[in-house]
Amino acid sequence: MQTFPFRQHNPAGPAYRRGWVDEAVAAIEADQCRTADTHLIRLIVPALSGIDIYLKDESTHPTGSLKHRLARSLFLYALCNGHIREGTPVVEASSGSTAVSEAYFAQMIGVPFYAVMPRTTSAEKIAAIEHYGGNCHLIDDGRALYAEAAALAARLNGHYMDQFTFAERATDWRGNNNIAESIFTQLQGEPRPLPDWIVMGAGTGGTSATIGRYLRYRQYPTRLCVADVEHSAFFDCFRSQDRSHVCDRPSLIEGVGRPRCEPSFVPGVVDRMMKIPDAATIAAMNVLSRRLRRPVGGSTGTNFLALCRLASEMRQANATGSLVTLICDSGERYRQTYYEPEWLKARGLDPAPFEANLSSFLATGEPLTLAVDDFANPQSARSPEAT
Repeated sequence: MQTFPFRQHNPAGPAYRRGWVDEAVAAIEADQCRTADTHLIRLIVPALSGIDIYLKDESTHPTGSLKHRLARSLFLYALCNGHIREGTPVVEASSGSTAVSEAYFAQMIGVPFYAVMPRTTSAEKIAAIEHYGGNCHLIDDGRALYAEAAALAARLNGHYMDQFTFAERATDWRGNNNIAESIFTQLQGEPRPLPDWIVMGAGTGGTSATIGRYLRYRQYPTRLCVADVEHSAFFDCFRSQDRSHVCDRPSLIEGVGRPRCEPSFVPGVVDRMMKIPDAATIAAMNVLSRRLRRPVGGSTGTNFLALCRLASEMRQANATGSLVTLICDSGERYRQTYYEPEWLKARGLDPAPFEANLSSFLATGEPLTLAVDDFANPQSARSPEAT
């Protein structure tokens, strides 16, 4: 954690200062110092004895989601690269959660913030952005998100943050208390401290890149599974090794899934991908919410369904081990969407069959029969002596 070493030697600071930028960086670093690490929750499932399931609860960040980490990194990256100065308007293209977190940091350092988002973004997220002083610029065609954000930044003479390009490079993947390092630190006292799999969804691709790189850097045997959603280009890009794939329909699951293979997505560090149907995502969200006795968001359901498929495979193979995934945000942001039966019905989503299958698996340990598109990276296959 940053301790501002120059202040220890000279409380007044060095003779040369960069004025507002130094103060902005210090304010953001101080926020991290005030913020305790997020909890790593062990989910007790008696029917899966020998398979330990952990949930990294990112909903406890000050802005309520995993994107708090990303927003902090993006602001520090932009400040230290000279892109944001005093009064610079900041613009972001977002499906909601990143914009909430960026509005928080923009307000902290006193710069205007504008979020370009699909008009379908949940009302709760829009209210949260406005609560932190942000401005919401809603558009009808999600495919125009990037172009409109860049155009708005140009009109305002501001800085387009562009999370989809800079997420993978703004975070220090070697350590510095990133999410991967945090997970392994928290697992140190557990019975199986080196998980078989970490499961992560893909929105920008930045977090999966951070985790995958960290696993390789530390030479851990843990593998990375990325869970994609129904209307998204990531899975097809990964399976075909062709980044030109696009998806014409926007994802219904906010925070994950993109119409193109984003620049921050690094397929080479991913060992396996699954494409989870939206109805199955909602089912897993409901099942996990009941087990935790509090609501989780849709992208958490995507993660949890993929984790349960891995757990089912381990159970059938009589294998023991541990699995880790994320609680990305709270379900309170989706009361009017994923938790609203009429909203689901209008979109033809029936989670009930998937919910029954998943509930049975967690109660009995019997195989999870849900079939999904699934592809393993052939370059990530374990060596014969490791199997």
